[in-house]
Amino acid sequence: MSASTTPGPDPRPSGGPDLSGRTALVTGAAGGIGRACTLRLAAAGARVRAVDLDAEGLTDLVAAASGLPGPVEAHPLDLTDLDAAERASAGTDILVNNAGLQLVRPIEDFPPEVFSRVLTVMLEAPFRLVRGALPHMYAQGWGRIVNISSVHGLRASPYKSAYVAAKHGLEGLSKVAALEGAEHGVTSNCVNPGYVRTPLVERQIADQAEAHGISPERVVSEVMLADAAVKRLVEPEEVAEAVAYLCGPHTSFVTGASLSMDGGWTAH
Repeated sequence: MSASTTPGPDPRPSGGPDLSGRTALVTGAAGGIGRACTLRLAAAGARVRAVDLDAEGLTDLVAAASGLPGPVEAHPLDLTDLDAAERASAGTDILVNNAGLQLVRPIEDFPPEVFSRVLTVMLEAPFRLVRGALPHMYAQGWGRIVNISSVHGLRASPYKSAYVAAKHGLEGLSKVAALEGAEHGVTSNCVNPGYVRTPLVERQIADQAEAHGISPERVVSEVMLADAAVKRLVEPEEVAEAVAYLCGPHTSFVTGASLSMDGGWTAH
């Protein structure tokens, strides 16, 4: 499984946007991409509301952010509580919709209740979070919405009906928010990474191995990275850098876009 363990570059912040005075909200903040985004935005000076169901993980995140220019505040929240999600985003200048979950099963074996939960967390909750954030963004004439989509927001894979459906829906939601928000100074974009080195992906490797009846090593080389020209996993910090770029002052004309970080997957 060497492809999954080969480290990428060390994309630590060097310069980048100054987000001092801005308030950001990041969902799924306790680990993986969400943790990296939280730390990156705090490093840029933003006050970050870190939202996650994992209260212990949030405590660790707040400790890791100690000393950064922007404070990180823990907000334990179950995003299936849609009313609470909408309230949580009120007053934010930057919204990063990142939270997600995955189950790999054939459609005929996919539990309907899990399909519903995936769509709730990964599509309905982002809609409610955007809905809660827009009044403040519109009132001040500035806002940044960044939706962590996926290569699966642009391409499909078997056994991932709920995840692919949610990400495709998120792409559409992001574009509608871009069109509606343009006259108010609000941008909305997706970041579309390939497989990122996160606990979610590590679980997917095991699930894919079971679904395909092959070894975890073959899942990485023959399934996950089969269509990628760059044969390694994406680092969470690389995704965070893309998010920070989209939140900066020089990207006001970048909206309604899907920024691929898939190692050439969608170049085919």
